[in-house]
Parts: sequence; structure tokens; C-alpha cells
Amino acid sequence: MLRRWLGRNGTVAVAVFIAMVLAASASAQETQPVRIGWVYAMANAPVLIARTRGLFEAQGLAVSLEKFTSGPLIRKGLTKSTLDMAYIGVPPIVHWVAKGASLAIVAKVNYGQASLVARRGAGISKVSDLAGKRLAGVRQRSGMDVLLRGYVLGEVGGLAPGSLAAIETLPVAKMGEALEAGRYDAAFMWEPFVARLLVRRTAHVVLNVNRAEPRYPWYVVAVRRDFLQRHPETVAKVLRAHRRAIEYLRSSPNAGNDVIARAFELKEETGPDDKKYSPVEIVKRARSRLGWEWNLTEDDRYFIERLMNWSAGLGFIRAPLQVNELLDLSTLRRLRRERR
Repeated sequence: MLRRWLGRNGTVAVAVFIAMVLAASASAQETQPVRIGWVYAMANAPVLIARTRGLFEAQGLAVSLEKFTSGPLIRKGLTKSTLDMAYIGVPPIVHWVAKGASLAIVAKVNYGQASLVARRGAGISKVSDLAGKRLAGVRQRSGMDVLLRGYVLGEVGGLAPGSLAAIETLPVAKMGEALEAGRYDAAFMWEPFVARLLVRRTAHVVLNVNRAEPRYPWYVVAVRRDFLQRHPETVAKVLRAHRRAIEYLRSSPNAGNDVIARAFELKEETGPDDKKYSPVEIVKRARSRLGWEWNLTEDDRYFIERLMNWSAGLGFIRAPLQVNELLDLSTLRRLRRERR
């Protein structure tokens, strides 16, 4: 009898079986953690806040976070599909897409973070004073290097990189100590390392990039395009958690400062007047030079175009891309329409 039933209903049975397998497969995919890489910088605090406050879990997501100090390792993760999304600077995405990577920027993370600082007594009060000086910077062709060479030196200072005595690569966490030891005259740094150095009063800010270019976009949320196509709802959930993390950070000058201080292993610093500065106070001071936003504006698009032009002028890419080649704002548009 079963044989006769299968004979008459075999097609239906096979279809039901396939549907069950596909549903189980989809369910398994949904339970797989979203793998997110992030650059170790205070400006990427929203991803830490989303984790510590359970905002990913509130969206029904399992998330695996991985910290990176190097952009190329994130690129490897994205191109080898061991990462699904990343909190990373705009220039690396520009460079990787120009070389054929299938990635998209889906949201903004922050504005600001970078400052040019100089050792007191080095005779540097403006960017053009860097001529003939030794500067601590980051890896050439990195995002910060594009901002340094294209904007700070070129556009603001009117300097070619070769007009400095040296631009040497140094981990940002070690720049302050090297500056104080006299190995360098200036350094191009980001937060919270700038704030940590400034409370010791051994250096001063020559150029706060966020003051010169108010609310300029820096870190963004990027995603593999194939992941976005297969899991648009998952990406939307990540961005909802991201938005709520930013709303929390912006709710108070102190919101999240304890989380940031722990993440960057900040210690109490002592000023020249023996005044003590707690890790949370250092974070609060750092926030005067950066902030967080999730939405991308027309001004952001314009600054991204400028970043691409600097990269092309420096020979890091052959020619600027079209901004739309970098962006997929479909999910962001959904979030804009949603009620909070």
C-alpha cells in the first residue's frame, strides 16, 4: 500500500522532503554567528557597546567579533569569506574595491579621531613646520596614511612627503613614548592615544582633523556583497544594533566610557602638576575630537570622493571610483523609515 501511495504521490513527497531540507539549511544559516572584524580604535566603540549591552542578542543575532590592528588582515578575512562584515576605514575599502573586491559600505560608524601632535619644544605650530622634521605615522597606503599624505601634508600643509626628514611607521600605542623620548618631532595619531598623551602635557595638538573638517566620515560598516545578497535581514539586524549602540553613546558624555577604557586597557595618567587622570576621564577628553553617527549624508559622500582623489593622486589606486560603486544604502534607507 505504501508503495502504491509513493507511486501516486512520489513527486509530492520529494518536493516536501526538499522543502524540509532547504528550511533546515536556512535555519542553520540563521543560527551561524555573524563574523565581524573591527579595527582597534576608539572610534569603533559602537561594536563594543552593541556586544556589551546585548544589542545584537536583542535582534536575535549571534555575533563573533574579531579585533584587528591591521587592515590587510581584515581584507584577507573578507575576501576569503572568514569575515562577513567589518568596521573599517573608508580608504581600505576604496583600495580593495579598486582591485576587484566585491564589498559595499552599508553604514557610517563615526566622524573624527585623527590629530597631528608635536613634541613641545620641537618648533612645530602649524603643519608646514613639519618640513625637515621626523614624523611617526602608520603603514604606508593605509587609511590614515592617505589622510596624512593627501590631506594633512598636501592640502593643509602644502608639503610633499619627501620634504620631511622621515615618515616612519610605528604602532600608534607606542607613538607617545617615542615622541617624549625625542625619537620623533611629531606624530599622526588617533584616539584614545592622543588624549592619553595630552594629559601628560609633553605634546600639543597641531591639527585636529575633526575641527578642520567637521564631522568627516572615517570608519564605516562594510559587508561582503554576496553575504548582503544572501542575508539581507541579518545585515539589517546588525545595523539596528549598530544604530542603537550609537544612540546610547550619544545619550551622555559619559555613556560607554567605562567600556572603552577597559577595551583599550587605559591606565591612570599623571599630569605635570601631579594631577591624576582616570581612564574614564581620558576617554571623556578623547570624545572632544570624535563622535558617532550611523547615517551617511551627502557631505559624507563628498568627503569619500576627496579620499579617493587623494588615493589616486598618491598612486595608491589607478583612478578614483564612482562613489556608488562603494555604497549599498538599501538597508540604511529601511532603517531611516523605521520607527525607533
